[in-house]
Amino acid sequence: MSVRSGMRLRGIAAAAVTLGVVAAGAFVLPATATAQPVDAQPAQAATSDDWAPASSATIHPGVLTVTEGGGSCTSNFVFTSGDRVLLGQAGHCAGTGQATETNGCDSGTMPLGTKVQITGASMPGTMVYSSWITMQERGETDPNACSFNDFALVEIDPADAGKVNPSVPFFGGPTRINTEGLAPGAEVFSYGNSPLRQGISALSPKAGVNAAEVGGGWGHEVYTVSPGVPGDSGSAYLDGEGRAVGLLSTLNLAPLPVSNGLADIGRALAYANAHGDVGYIELALGTEAFTKLPAGVPATDVAPPAGPPLGA
Repeated sequence: MSVRSGMRLRGIAAAAVTLGVVAAGAFVLPATATAQPVDAQPAQAATSDDWAPASSATIHPGVLTVTEGGGSCTSNFVFTSGDRVLLGQAGHCAGTGQATETNGCDSGTMPLGTKVQITGASMPGTMVYSSWITMQERGETDPNACSFNDFALVEIDPADAGKVNPSVPFFGGPTRINTEGLAPGAEVFSYGNSPLRQGISALSPKAGVNAAEVGGGWGHEVYTVSPGVPGDSGSAYLDGEGRAVGLLSTLNLAPLPVSNGLADIGRALAYANAHGDVGYIELALGTEAFTKLPAGVPATDVAPPAGPPLGA
């Protein structure tokens, strides 16, 4: 069973208790898990000199977003479409149903044009793309897309465009997009920013390992040193080369307890470019070099966990 990891204020306590209960479960990693290539090549832009310095930018991957009528989430990567600057978040951050509604082809959602509060911005952003809305309008029938394509784009108000830097905090990057999938045991790195962390930055940078590819390459199941919690939803995930690989979509109770489900960013972006109405969307590359060991962060805090034992 999977639940969405966006956070609604009325559900914080229940979600936190649920995560505490499943933490005691047994770990079983499937014996076979093969990486699936991405069919379409997503767009990735060269680093721009126009970004704010990473040291002073107030809008970047990992800032909190609060979607009107939806929930509180963590943003993932920065994107561009012409002169428009876009911030990625999970599609379900605008969801209007229950946390257990994980099928984007039939779950309720706020419409395009919905306002999104962005931490560090002076003006609200506007949701201009939602994979859920697009799939519903198209009558999408691919069950893998319906279950794992969980991606939305929020346009940053032009007044705040000068406050943006696309680098992932602590780790740097992204260097480009991973279009190859993840092998079992491959390293992943993320930055979560849930309000449940109460501003403790030491809990934000996380390292992990890939347990399995799911949904024909549309998703990844990963384990991290500290699992993503409600409010981390949408967080950016990088692979061991600093490539953008996914965004946090679900908190999994079964069949892999305490794992997190990622939506593959390459497939999600390719789908947006093929079927969305935002123009040609490109991933903005980080201005800061990628590192597996961020300065000031103990190596033990970001050492990828061994994960559950292979085999049944």
